[in-house]
Amino acid sequence: ITDMNYESFSSIAFSRKVMPSAIRVSLLVGTVLAFINHGEKILAMSLTVEDTFRIVLTYIVPYSVSTWSAVKAIRSTRVQTDNE
Repeated sequence: ITDMNYESFSSIAFSRKVMPSAIRVSLLVGTVLAFINHGEKILAMSLTVEDTFRIVLTYIVPYSVSTWSAVKAIRSTRVQTDNE
């Protein structure tokens, strides 16, 4: 990966076009998964540090997947537009 591609990925990933959508996906999917995996402990307020770390990861994963997919789609659209 060249520096140019990395910067291009970052500039797209942190853009106003991608971040708000990725955050919404993360909040929705992360919350559903957190309750599926840790619901009883969340409701009983008996989370351990390890549980909390896992819940944080539960939000990071859908954010990352959403961001990656959006960047790939935007790049693909730009390549198609440039080739026309």
